[in-house]
Amino acid sequence: MVRFFSQKSAARRWLVQFPRAVPLAIFAGIMGVTLMACYAIERVEQRSQVAQLRERAGAIASALERRANANASYLRAGAALFSTLEDSQADHFRRFVSELRLDTDFRGADGIGWAQRVDPAEVPDFDRLVMLEYGEDVHIRPAIGPGQPYAVPVTFLEPDTQRNRRALGFNMYAEPNLRAAMLEAERTARPSASGKVSLRRQGRDSGAGFLIYMPVFESVPGGARLRGFVYSAFVAQDFLASALLIASRGDLGIRLYDETASEERLLASIAPGRPGTLSVREGVTIADHQWVLEVSSARNAVLSPLSVATLLFGLAAASLLALLARMLTQQAKEDGMRLMWFEEQNAIRDSLTRELNHRVKNTLANVLSIVALTRRRASDLDEFAEGLEGRIRALSATHDLLTQSEWGATPVGAVIEAELAPYARDCGPVIAMEGPQIELAPNDALSLGLAIHELATNAAKYGALSQPGGQLSIGWELEEGKARITWVEAGGPPVPAQRNRGFGMDLIEKIVAHELRHPVDLRFDPDGVKCILVVPVREAQAFELRRRF
Repeated sequence: MVRFFSQKSAARRWLVQFPRAVPLAIFAGIMGVTLMACYAIERVEQRSQVAQLRERAGAIASALERRANANASYLRAGAALFSTLEDSQADHFRRFVSELRLDTDFRGADGIGWAQRVDPAEVPDFDRLVMLEYGEDVHIRPAIGPGQPYAVPVTFLEPDTQRNRRALGFNMYAEPNLRAAMLEAERTARPSASGKVSLRRQGRDSGAGFLIYMPVFESVPGGARLRGFVYSAFVAQDFLASALLIASRGDLGIRLYDETASEERLLASIAPGRPGTLSVREGVTIADHQWVLEVSSARNAVLSPLSVATLLFGLAAASLLALLARMLTQQAKEDGMRLMWFEEQNAIRDSLTRELNHRVKNTLANVLSIVALTRRRASDLDEFAEGLEGRIRALSATHDLLTQSEWGATPVGAVIEAELAPYARDCGPVIAMEGPQIELAPNDALSLGLAIHELATNAAKYGALSQPGGQLSIGWELEEGKARITWVEAGGPPVPAQRNRGFGMDLIEKIVAHELRHPVDLRFDPDGVKCILVVPVREAQAFELRRRF
């Protein structure tokens, strides 16, 4: 039981000491667990999607390879035909292509062509052959360059269109990319695909493509000699689209690359996936040439429905628990403040008792001093009673101000206004008061009020407040942590050079100066009384008895 209550007290202390941190920690903990659960769900979902993408990528890669193998088989058939003919005449080639019926099975290709080997000495024979078959003056371009043993120009190309005729005579062996594919086909005696090339249609760039070559050999003494190539050019975008007729694409993004997956080697793309989507890559072999197939999901990389439901549930639970913790911390804080308030009330009660005793003693001491000085200066009982009553009233007025402020800080202007209120008449002397907001401690306010009363009483009897037209100016300012109050009279009766020392001067220069701990500068100039009082401005903590909650 003791352990239970100690644990409960420790929990309450945590709630009070960290009223914001505890709810935030609870919220963060639950959201952390929720996010981990969402991460695990997303990992499972991602693995499932990757597996599905790999399956679809494999199907598309197989379709591409089947399409390429079907095209290569026609090239093999053409190579077999040309290897049996002594002369590669155009009519044999056209008959062969027409009998293949390629409209359905040869999609994605620009047709089938024959490119024979032409040695440097055979260039004129090639020109006559093309002129005889097509009636056009065609020359090999580019010409056989230094270091090239022969040329492989386009000789026949079906279907016989104006666009295909413009390719006649083009020396494919001069292109490094195409030459590499032809050399590989000659080495392996099998169909070989070139890398990425730029194809042209109707004089315009038709995009990336590739060519597949099948070598044709003829028997010569001592072995076989390359006779030429049966080839076909493919637009990569059309070739990919034709392969997808076999394998359904579905809602996928597909990109084909030549050998490596980079933008400069991109062959074709269909609905490419957006950034952040899942994707897989699959190797594809097209006529002994390597391609890279990239299949990406068309769905954005957003949370799955299960993850969204888990996240919303976790967010709701975390918010409710954090709200509950916040309510508990607020309740614990209020309970702690009530306990502190009761404890402080007891301390205030004790402090008030001690302070009241101290203030009563100070007030009685001031009254006794005033009574003693008044008695010495009074010539009869009426004068004594009148002087004593005025000074007691001055103390009472300042006490009223201190009571209103609960014996806290009292503004300088309020003290001066309270003491000069009886003299502020509509038709009388002009009283001007100006100064900033400066607050004084209770004892200092009492001493200042007594000094202002004596100065006002003297001015009402003999100075600026004794006749109409008199002017009294009171200003105060804050200087180096002290309130400097300046009293200046003008427009009153002339001040005699020789005058008796009165009770007011003694009261100000002895009692007030002693209480304020600064000397009083009191001058009786001929044109009016001038007085400078310096009152210390103390910090509120030095005299405040209580705080407001």
